Amino acid sequence: MRKILLLKIRESFTSVFPVAAIVLLLNLTPLVNFTWAEMGVFAVSAFFLILGIGLFNMGADMAMTPMGEHMGSGLTKTGKLGLLLSVCFAMGLFITIAEPDLTVLAEQVQGVIPEKMVLIITVGVGVGLFLLLSVIKMVTHKSLPTLLMFFYMIMFMVTALVIVNGNEGFLALSYDSGGVTTGPITVPFIMALGVGIASTLGGKNVSENSFGLVAMCSVGPILAVLLLGMTNSGEITYTVPGDYTQSVNWNLLLTTVLHTMKEVAIAVGLIVAFFIILQITCLKLPKKRLVQISVGILYTFVGLVVFLTAVKVGFVPTGYRLGRELAGNNKILVVIFGFVLGLVTVLAEPAVHVLNKQVEDVTDGTVSKRSMMIALCIGVGASIALSMIRIIFDFSILYYLIPGYLISLGLSFFVPGLYTAIAFDSGGVASGPLTSSFVLPLAVGVCCVIQGESHVMSDAFGLVAMVAMAPLITIQLLGFRAVVAKKVQDRIAMRRILAADDEQIIDFN
Repeated sequence: MRKILLLKIRESFTSVFPVAAIVLLLNLTPLVNFTWAEMGVFAVSAFFLILGIGLFNMGADMAMTPMGEHMGSGLTKTGKLGLLLSVCFAMGLFITIAEPDLTVLAEQVQGVIPEKMVLIITVGVGVGLFLLLSVIKMVTHKSLPTLLMFFYMIMFMVTALVIVNGNEGFLALSYDSGGVTTGPITVPFIMALGVGIASTLGGKNVSENSFGLVAMCSVGPILAVLLLGMTNSGEITYTVPGDYTQSVNWNLLLTTVLHTMKEVAIAVGLIVAFFIILQITCLKLPKKRLVQISVGILYTFVGLVVFLTAVKVGFVPTGYRLGRELAGNNKILVVIFGFVLGLVTVLAEPAVHVLNKQVEDVTDGTVSKRSMMIALCIGVGASIALSMIRIIFDFSILYYLIPGYLISLGLSFFVPGLYTAIAFDSGGVASGPLTSSFVLPLAVGVCCVIQGESHVMSDAFGLVAMVAMAPLITIQLLGFRAVVAKKVQDRIAMRRILAADDEQIIDFN
């Protein structure tokens, strides 16, 4: 086990080092001017980030993934569809309520939604309903591209109604809600739940049905918050949170650790509680398996606490300061840096590694971890660069989202269904805690300098939605390339057969 843990930490070092190195090297240039104390805190945070990701990935392999698979297969084997759907709705609701990224987002828009639990519960209901619909889709073997096309068309219609009602300020918040809900706690569990259900149901499209739950669960929050926006008559106001600007001290560190431990304990505890109930009623797993899962839960808990604390203490204020410093020097540099940052940031997202491993396992290596990672890096890099351009020129996010989603939905009809399911799952996974806690503060800093604090909600927000959308196109283009390559190979093979010398054909008659 020690060797596996060391391997996980080495992998996380490879992921985090590029981000940390870029920031540290920028500090040696005239473009950025951090104090030695700030760089020291950032370096220490990067060290603990590496440790946290390693522990989390270890825990995901040992506990979160097996728990999701066992619960999915166990509930399906009971043959009680009502029980399966009820548990899935409850899991989607309660895990989303406990997702740390969603709480952070809700706290930032309390000017228009004073009770942050209103937004959190709204998003939770959206996730729960669409997780339920995802399971129905798997049971009835419905086409994922068709369902996605249907729900995205509804989403665009509701978006138009929100604009007509004069609540355009809710757009960026609504689309960002779809990204922050698929965080490091929910993604491994929901994906494994899908694998368990699909493997039990069987059929010829088991691999394709294993994916798509995260994709569907990303649509629910967007629709739910858009509907909430239609009932709201106020304007969203924004002030820079204190976490972005306050200096680090030991009291702040202790408070952050305790607060993070509470958030993670609630989120992981909800999954464990459901698992214990199902273990007693229908799973009946052996004691040896339960011990392994218990150890994995401990790794997951410690890893997430260390990861999220390091992000909040070192990466949030650094990202905000970095954005302000770069925007004050050169606008073009902001776009270039956004692209480079996107290339390397996705490497440090814990859930990305879980997704890539599950994709490689389920597809038997047909879709490799390397090709997945390259496609994700390019997609996220392009999305952050485009977000910086939007901040500079101050235009609506719909100019990106509508063409982007139409392209991604159009591609879904020309590529194998497996690629579509993986692509839409990748969109939710790529927009993880590092995106919302490092890249988004950087965008806020850029926007405060270029457009002013009053434009943050309309210009800086929406970045998470862009990061979630980009992989939908890049991963499906990966599938489109595979389809074209297969057709070219088939044509070449057919030409060789037709061009073969008839005299070389041996007739045994």
